Amino acid sequence: MSVRKQTTPWRARVLTLMPKVFPGSLGMSNAGRALADGVWDLETVDIRCFAGNKHQTVDDAPFGGGPGMVMRPDVADGAIAAALADGFRAPVIYLSPRGRPLTQSRVKDLARGPGVVLLCGRFEGVDERVLEERQAEEISLGDFVLSGGELAAMALIDACLRLLSGVVGKEASLTDESFEGGLLEYPHYTRPQEWRGRAVPEVLVSGHHERVRAWRREQAERITRERRPDLWSRHAAARDEGRGNKNA
Repeated sequence: MSVRKQTTPWRARVLTLMPKVFPGSLGMSNAGRALADGVWDLETVDIRCFAGNKHQTVDDAPFGGGPGMVMRPDVADGAIAAALADGFRAPVIYLSPRGRPLTQSRVKDLARGPGVVLLCGRFEGVDERVLEERQAEEISLGDFVLSGGELAAMALIDACLRLLSGVVGKEASLTDESFEGGLLEYPHYTRPQEWRGRAVPEVLVSGHHERVRAWRREQAERITRERRPDLWSRHAAARDEGRGNKNA
């Protein structure tokens, strides 16, 4: 169930102080094959190229004092301008722990578009003025802090690539994944049928497809209730609203 049929490559432009980190894992397996086949395109922009001095200094001390250094607005803006210079119309995203959490819904939106421009921060962050000037969207992977935005950028790109036509081998497998339908994914089992005294649930070897489907739904609901009560509350509210509309 891809969300974007390919007519032109989906493009990821990554602004980073460490361009040699890429493509990393994105150059392997399904993503790597799709990159080689032209399904998507990856370009790194070295932020240091826009430092404007012989020492390639990209940061400075924060006004108001405090520890660490801050990426200069003129340097970051030069990198962003270069990424957009050819008329590429894509959202500028700054990977930041203070951003809004990345969701599957937002991933789908990004995968439907032409691509992304990703600004990878380092040090204490990026001067706020360039984020305002470029109307950068701040996105976070969760309530934790990384040394820089490169790993977060790879995660965001990977999530989008899986929704492009021609990347995932069996696109039907995408429909049952976590967060589809607002639930976490059900448990999976494979051979051997019994392992260290633990047997595969009998329903999964019954050959009864309706029973299997019902069991998987029950398990998805149970796991969501137990592990992500926030997701369960939203799912239950949407379900109840749907029932109300049907009875209206």
